[in-house]
Amino acid sequence: MTTRQKTVDSQPKSVYPKIASTLWVLFLGGFAAFILYLYAVSINFLNLFGELPNMRTLENPKSALSSEIYSADNAVLGKYFRENRTPVEYEDLPENFINALIATEDVRFEDHSGIDPEAMARVAGGLMIGSSKGGGSTLTQQLAKNLFKTRGEELNNGLLNDVPGLRTLIQKTKEWIMAVKLERSYTKREIMLMYLNIFEFGSNAFGIESAAKTFFNKKPKDLQVYESAVLVGLFKNPNYYSPKFKPENSKHRRNVVMSQMVKYGFMSEDEYNNLKDNDIKLDYRVENQNIGLAPYFRTEASKFLLQWCRENGYDLYADGLKIYTTIDSRMQKYAEEAMEEHMKAQQKLFFDHWKNRNPWVDRNNQEIKNFPEVAIKRTERYRRLNARFDGNQDSINYYLNKKMPMRIFTWDGEKDVVMSPMDSLKYYKHFLQAGFMAMEPQTGHIKAWVGGINYKHFKYDHVKQGVRQPGSTFKPFLYTAAVENGYYPCYEVIDAQVCVPLPDGTMWCPNNSDNKYSGEKFTLRKALSQSVNSVSAYLVNKLGPETLVQTAKRMGISTPLDPTPSLALGTSDVSLFDMVGAYGTFVNGGTWVEPSFITRIEDKHGNVLYEHAPKTVEALSEETAYLMVHMLKAAAEPGGTAYYGLRHRNGLKNEIGAKTGTTQNQSDAWFMGITPNLVAGTWVGGEDRSIHFRTIALGQGNKLAMPVYGSFMQKVYADKTLDVSKDAFPKPLMPLSVELDCAKYNQGIPIDSTMQDEFLNMPTEINLDAEI
Repeated sequence: MTTRQKTVDSQPKSVYPKIASTLWVLFLGGFAAFILYLYAVSINFLNLFGELPNMRTLENPKSALSSEIYSADNAVLGKYFRENRTPVEYEDLPENFINALIATEDVRFEDHSGIDPEAMARVAGGLMIGSSKGGGSTLTQQLAKNLFKTRGEELNNGLLNDVPGLRTLIQKTKEWIMAVKLERSYTKREIMLMYLNIFEFGSNAFGIESAAKTFFNKKPKDLQVYESAVLVGLFKNPNYYSPKFKPENSKHRRNVVMSQMVKYGFMSEDEYNNLKDNDIKLDYRVENQNIGLAPYFRTEASKFLLQWCRENGYDLYADGLKIYTTIDSRMQKYAEEAMEEHMKAQQKLFFDHWKNRNPWVDRNNQEIKNFPEVAIKRTERYRRLNARFDGNQDSINYYLNKKMPMRIFTWDGEKDVVMSPMDSLKYYKHFLQAGFMAMEPQTGHIKAWVGGINYKHFKYDHVKQGVRQPGSTFKPFLYTAAVENGYYPCYEVIDAQVCVPLPDGTMWCPNNSDNKYSGEKFTLRKALSQSVNSVSAYLVNKLGPETLVQTAKRMGISTPLDPTPSLALGTSDVSLFDMVGAYGTFVNGGTWVEPSFITRIEDKHGNVLYEHAPKTVEALSEETAYLMVHMLKAAAEPGGTAYYGLRHRNGLKNEIGAKTGTTQNQSDAWFMGITPNLVAGTWVGGEDRSIHFRTIALGQGNKLAMPVYGSFMQKVYADKTLDVSKDAFPKPLMPLSVELDCAKYNQGIPIDSTMQDEFLNMPTEINLDAEI
């Protein structure tokens, strides 16, 4: 062997093939290990990694959806939700929003299958050089994280999940797996839409529909490019980039989003330069139960809906139900406007009326001692303090009288003040409250419902929840009973004091409103129109209070009624809800239709789950109902209690039936109005019966309650899109059995004055104040 050969043979062989071979083996081993790791995670091997969502969840991913409540004219009145989320269709999204999202969050969204290798490589390279710039998550991975709650405890209960460093790796692994499965199960559009419908944008806005409404009061399709950029900016961090609470951060992030759109050709450089310096202009309103049309109605409707959901296995706050109601959004708006306009003016009068005095008084207009101290014990704040301090009155009183910042209601808007809880109670007790309801008598469909003056500050509903004495608005039930027992509109009664014996041996002798008796003959029609108490006393004495109770119950009054003679003047509590329904019986030919407000309920797919079946009762004959309409019309004719206000103040020229009511000491003011296809009622009074005007001139029904009805009807008639009749009331199909022309009817017919003669000179042992 030559020296050269020895030298060559003695040189070491190249190590590179061995290194390459080793690296290849390591790569294959690592890849195999990674595949095994993925498989182990997917099956939760030995319960090391925690569960993955099952296939059923993947095929039908759930997110909580708001249930929406609609008016009869298809306007959204509001929502019921835990998470304020209303899904949209892909076609409802503006192109500029999709472009902004892709440019910022996942520019290769259309090309990858759930995992973006280029982004992953960029992240890995960044980690190797100590840089964390740029994220590797795709939109699909982010959807998996949010949709399946991969960071929650439910899916992270494996044995390795508590090992430092491993928890995050396992979570990311699950998101990769679920992202790939999502890509196999859904189209790109479906993935995009799911992501936009479930994302929480902050300010209680879940999904793009709620976010657009919350921040800009718009539908998503109406968003401008710079508005879309603001919302896309929230995907990075909804709190840090909130346009409401972090406007500078939001503006900076918006510009980053728009610069990304420029980078990828979705926006021109000139357009970006024209927009980048503009401040963000919001129309910010967080949706909650305090805002929007008909908040009192929506709360009352929720009581029915919650019970229905319990009985039928649905979740009102998460199942995305569509609830269709009888409310007309236009009429509701007019009712709320009429209420606000009138009550704002009346409240000013009330403040002036009680200037430098407290309005809680007894029947002699003397201030009730310790009224606030007693009233505050009925509040939730007092109950909490009482529990906290175990009944220690000194501690309770300290906090009740401790001044603190608070925001209070005024008719000129909310006001920030420093006030103690006791001062706050006294302040709010000065406010007059009100309720209004309008209904279609033929169907029982409620068209407008205003339960109070301001739902945020006064939650108590005065339509259905509240019950108060109706005063003379109860008299039509007495007159109905009279007609059914042979008394007709032209029947005459002398206006003289009537005293009715009571079971305890005393007498009930009500006064007229002016404490006088004219001695004149009144037809029943005229007596009802002028609300003459002596005639009501005469009728209840003839018929008996039990007959009155039966008639009122048959017409839909559901509250307990005390069968005493004073019931003729409306001394038992009733609800406005029942009163409007009962008055509808007169207009509907004697058929009472139960007032209703839900017509149907659908699931999120549009399947009908519930349809309302109206409940009806043949309460009166058609003739009796028409005779009562005829008598009620007199109140809106010259000499009637409603004539001037309706005809002159509100300019209503059509046929209207009406009845005013004022209870003792002006504690309650009522008005009921009927037209051929709309019945409405108003109540106004203090939160407590002891809070009221001191004079009947200010506190009577035609002054305090009727203007709400008059203004409402004026607005309704002015809206040509509403089909509210101005026609005369329809007459019965059969000829009437009684003459309505009283000049003919009373010719030669003697007046029945037996009861007046019998009780005219009886001693007065009970002399109640007048009730009109």
